[in-house]
Formats: sequence, structure tokens, C-alpha cells
Amino acid sequence: MLRISEISSQLDDLPPTNIEYTSVQLSDAVDYVVKRLLTLEIASQAEKLKIKTQQLVEKLKRDPHDSRSPEDKANKCKMLMAIDKRKKLLKNLRHTRYDTFEHVCSELDIEYTFAPEYYRRATRRWLATKALCLKVYYEAKRLQAAGLLKKRRPSSQV
Repeated sequence: MLRISEISSQLDDLPPTNIEYTSVQLSDAVDYVVKRLLTLEIASQAEKLKIKTQQLVEKLKRDPHDSRSPEDKANKCKMLMAIDKRKKLLKNLRHTRYDTFEHVCSELDIEYTFAPEYYRRATRRWLATKALCLKVYYEAKRLQAAGLLKKRRPSSQV
């Protein structure tokens, strides 16, 4: 039997008993099942993600009263432009001097991945057209195999 290796999650480092209601006075008097309900063991993925986000914000915030910081859109744009430029330069280097490209990738510890192929979402109209074309094609193929459909001859122009 093959075992698939477990996929790591961003919530792996979150302990299951992270939420302890110690400030609640009745927490010692309640049953084990109720205590378990108040922990993260049975929490939904959304709740766990909220707590993980809250932990990271607590870890990174500069000021104790800082609850939300504005996005740094200018630097994000510059970072994305720098990433695109690096991709372009690596692509050019890969096409021109592959040995140098391999050396640069190994030195900088970069794992080069190819750009995804162009993908267009299938619309209902396109799916209906495709289904009709396939239906006509298979019907013509069936009739041709039965000898009921003659092959078209190209018309000669005089």
C-alpha cells in the first residue's frame, strides 16, 4: 500500500490547544468535552486561519495600538516589476547561454519554473459549439465507415 506524504499546511505550527479560556471563571468546573470544544482541535479552517493571521500580526506590528497598516502599494508595484525584469533576464540568459544560466540559478539558489501556457476559460457558448462540432464529426465518421457518405472531391475550376 502506497502512502502519500502529508502535504504541509501553513497552520501546522499552530498547536491544537492554543485557545485556552483561562480568564473564564467556570473553565475549571466544566467537563472535558466542553474544554475540548473551546480549543482549536475542532475549530474550522477559517477560524484557524484567523488565529494564525492574528498571531502573525501580533508578531510583526510595530506599535501596540497598530491593528491595521495601509498596504504599501508603491513598493509592491516596484517589487513585482523587479520580479518581472528578473524573469525576463533569466529567460534571455537561458536561451542564449544555458551553462551560465545553470550556474546563476545554482549560485543564487533559484528554481526556474516555466511560465504557464495560455489558458482560456471555457464558456458555455464555446462548450456548446465544441460539443456540436464533435457530434457532427463522429456522425460523419460513422456514416463514412458504413459507406453511406462519399468523400468530397475537390471541385475543379475551368
